[in-house]
Formats: sequence, structure tokens, C-alpha cells
Amino acid sequence: MSYLDKINDIYDHIGNGTAMEAFEEYYADDIVMVLEDGTEVEGKDTNRERENEFFGSVEEFHGLEVQGVTSNEDTGVTSVESTMTVTFKGTDDPVDIEQVAVQHWDGDEISRERFYGTQN
Repeated sequence: MSYLDKINDIYDHIGNGTAMEAFEEYYADDIVMVLEDGTEVEGKDTNRERENEFFGSVEEFHGLEVQGVTSNEDTGVTSVESTMTVTFKGTDDPVDIEQVAVQHWDGDEISRERFYGTQN
């Protein structure tokens, strides 16, 4: 399976509400995720907790739109530009989370992922 196929599978999972299944399948135990503010979050267990907190804060998922996906099969780097629309618990108005995520693959797993984005 190509890196392009793998990253498309991850975003299919996100759009279908099964993001954590993709997380378990595709993310390395020593994953480093770099958040929009530059904070590095190390380790699968810590990132799993962070992801579960995010999804737990969502009252309603309105959808995911992927604007673009790229893959460099030679270097094992993929990137995705997307917009996720959610309503958070305790709020009434939907929020658009616009994001570019860049994944660095080591074999079949993502070893580093960096996020760039805004929330409107």
C-alpha cells in the first residue's frame, strides 16, 4: 500500500468517525506530534489521551472536507489540507478547523506529524 493510500485511509476514517482506529493502526509508539503552537507531544499513549480529549469535547461532527493530499513516495512524506466542522460541547455555533498536517512515515507508521492551522 502506498503512502498516498495510507493517508487517504486515515482521512476516510476521520470522516467516518473512526479516527482512533486509524490512530492505532498507523501511528508509531514513539510518535511525535507537533501542535499548531509548536508544542511537541511525544509518545502514542500521550497522544492517544490528547486525541480522546479532543473527540470527547465535540458535541456534533458536521463533516470533513479534504482540499488536497500530497505524497512523496521516495521520502515517505505526506500532507493533507482539510477543514473539519464541529460543534463543541457547551457551545451553539459550529467551528471550522482549517488545517494542514504533514506526516513523516517510517515504514508503515507515522513517526512525526506536524499541524498548521486555524480555528474559526
